[in-house]
Amino acid sequence: MNVASFDAVAAVLLIPIGSAALLAALPGYRLTARLNVVASLATFLAALSLFVIERPPPGPYVLVDDLNIVFIVLNTFVGFTTSIFSASYIAHELETGRLTPIYVRFYHAMYQTMMFGMNLAFVSNNIGLMWVAVEIATLTTVLMVGLYRTHAALEAAWKYFILGSVGIAFALFGTILVYMAARPVVGEGQDGMVWTVLIQHAANFDPALLNVAFIFLFLGYGTKVGLAPLHAWLPDAHAEGPTPISAVLSGLLLNVALYALLRFKILLAANPGALAPGPLMVTIGLISVVFAAFMLYRRRDIKRLFAYSSIEHMGIIVFAFGMGGPLANFAGLLHMVMHSLTKSAIFYAVGHISQVKGTQRISRIRGLTVTHPALGWGLVTGVVAIAGLPPLGIFMSEFLVVSSTFARQPLLAIVLVFGLLLAFGALTLRLTSVAFGGPRGSAAPTEASYVPMFAHLSLVLIAGIYLPAPFVVWFQHVAQLLG
Repeated sequence: MNVASFDAVAAVLLIPIGSAALLAALPGYRLTARLNVVASLATFLAALSLFVIERPPPGPYVLVDDLNIVFIVLNTFVGFTTSIFSASYIAHELETGRLTPIYVRFYHAMYQTMMFGMNLAFVSNNIGLMWVAVEIATLTTVLMVGLYRTHAALEAAWKYFILGSVGIAFALFGTILVYMAARPVVGEGQDGMVWTVLIQHAANFDPALLNVAFIFLFLGYGTKVGLAPLHAWLPDAHAEGPTPISAVLSGLLLNVALYALLRFKILLAANPGALAPGPLMVTIGLISVVFAAFMLYRRRDIKRLFAYSSIEHMGIIVFAFGMGGPLANFAGLLHMVMHSLTKSAIFYAVGHISQVKGTQRISRIRGLTVTHPALGWGLVTGVVAIAGLPPLGIFMSEFLVVSSTFARQPLLAIVLVFGLLLAFGALTLRLTSVAFGGPRGSAAPTEASYVPMFAHLSLVLIAGIYLPAPFVVWFQHVAQLLG
């Protein structure tokens, strides 16, 4: 293995887990907040280096390829920007007494542990290790959702834990079934869990076992993706946990489970006797889009509103990957990146808005563009982007999804467009009341870092206007890998 590539992969894993141990021990908020940012930046730079150095050859536990490097870099970048937002957000919570110093120390340690779990899931070449990594990421976010220790926060954390445990149990059973399908072909032992070995021999596996395995895997990891009707944990977790965790849940953790699903979709597609996973993904994706679009009209809490928006967009992404083919896969990858950047930016704005207004109730927030222009117009830009309006990046990805679907399945495209228009109406309705009109609530200045929010929105705007050629070529290649 190339020494530089080994060092880069090791850094992506060891920096977060080492920082978590240090953050748990160090007192003082300012020091730990800065260390959290520095650790997240170092992890992002290590991930970025994987683009330019020689990649390590696949081992029994570690794999770096064209597919997971996209997820790793996106994950570490949003993790870094969220750590910057988190510094000012958590400082306010400490000053107002909502959090104590011991809880802040716990929060920072869990944040880096969560980053370790997600990064480990992405680089795992062993499907059992990937399952363990997803569970680590899930448990750490459960603990952070309940950080405020209010009745509502603890209820949300328990709901997340119980439903997440059911989902992860289904995923474990599906993983075991994949091993059982592989054992007669590759033999007993570790090889039956190694992804690169599995994909080489997938054509010879028992298709019946693979079919049943994918159903369990889809139910299990689909719960983590937040697809309807497996979504019940997601709105409560977003609404009751600290806002940086809402940003991470929508922008990152949903992608971890999506990545696991895509790996197993590739495996199933390599077996000619297995059922095509596309129709199931298309169906659940469409259900999620339409269901979430209707539910957006009934939300009264601003964080719950954008939680249901995340369900809608994960539905679009799963639908695109279910349709398959070079164009739909390209659109799904692009939409995943744009959604992660946009939704985290929205939560950065919402976090500071809820702090300065002292509420998450939409009816009590008015005239943001008057009282807090930077936050107000930042939120407007984020909602315009997430609603799919040009010239922002999500318009491009949604246009590609819809156009590729119209060319192959016009009826499905009509249902998809119906869901998108419904969601657009709901988001526009809520945005009008929150951003414009007579001001309501506190007009006190907010001490916030706007850099993460505007950095994300700038990237989304640039992607909507111009995608660099190397980026397009890379995504086209990954789209081909996805089948």
